[in-house]
Amino acid sequence: MKQLDLQVIQQALTWLAQGQPVWLCTVLSTFGSAPRAPGAMLVALPSGAFCGSLSGGCVEEDFLERVVSGSFATRNQLVRYGEGGLTPTRALPCGGVLDVLVEYIPPGNGAEAMLRQVEQALGGGELLVRDVPLGAGGAECRPGSMVDAKIQRGEECVSIRVGAVLRVILAGWSPVAEFCASFALSLGYEVILCDPRPEVVAEVDVPGMQVLELLPARFIAEQGAHRATAILALTHDPRMDDLTLIEAVRTEAFYIGAMGSQRTSAKRLERLARLGGLQADDMARIHAPIGLQLGSKSPAEIALATMADVLRAANGIARSEL
Repeated sequence: MKQLDLQVIQQALTWLAQGQPVWLCTVLSTFGSAPRAPGAMLVALPSGAFCGSLSGGCVEEDFLERVVSGSFATRNQLVRYGEGGLTPTRALPCGGVLDVLVEYIPPGNGAEAMLRQVEQALGGGELLVRDVPLGAGGAECRPGSMVDAKIQRGEECVSIRVGAVLRVILAGWSPVAEFCASFALSLGYEVILCDPRPEVVAEVDVPGMQVLELLPARFIAEQGAHRATAILALTHDPRMDDLTLIEAVRTEAFYIGAMGSQRTSAKRLERLARLGGLQADDMARIHAPIGLQLGSKSPAEIALATMADVLRAANGIARSEL
């Protein structure tokens, strides 16, 4: 979805540069089996030309008809599609309901500068929160983090977290790491495996995953980790895991986790404090034991619990809310 969203923003910039106003739509929430996730975007011209997707077809058709006919006021507004929404007699084929933020954006330096920030964020830059006032007024961007909710609605403003493709760094290869890689790739994450063991790396064959033959700690120290990064230590080898965690807490990674039992995790944290100089705030960022506590035993179950916890954190949901 992020790549399509990037195309949407780039198309909006092109049209604005040509002096044409645009309608920018963002899915805010879905109910039932609506096909697009919150954050999905579409941009359209008053003529009906568009780029992007909100629903896979049914919503786009009705929205574009209304844009062309001038049915929308030229302001920022919330609309609902599906039961009880704009088209109550034309329920979505999927049976779902979509709430959509519709923004009217006229040409101007302020609008283009805001969208350039969004373009940079979607392309791998810093995470942002885009604040969109309801009614008149243009959106503004501010620094964001993964603890911000993806979508936050108020009476006068809607805030949308915008950022790069989520990244998972696998610190060492193991059966659990293999399943985590598969799940993460299926979710559309960028996956990077770091393992210094040449005999292990030679056997890894996972299409779509970047494989680096080096210590995870070295990669993290040299390349860093942006705010949309999860770092997973999954080897049970303290020689690899401890160094990884020491470097990980120095980054802006939104999720840091290490595999192990309660007893193993307690010993690891004591060791990190004693030998690595980690403070209480540093260790509080480490999920150990890693993942949601689902009674997982097999590598696949542990990986599922791990990636479910990463997804929870990525969506800005506290464990207490589960």
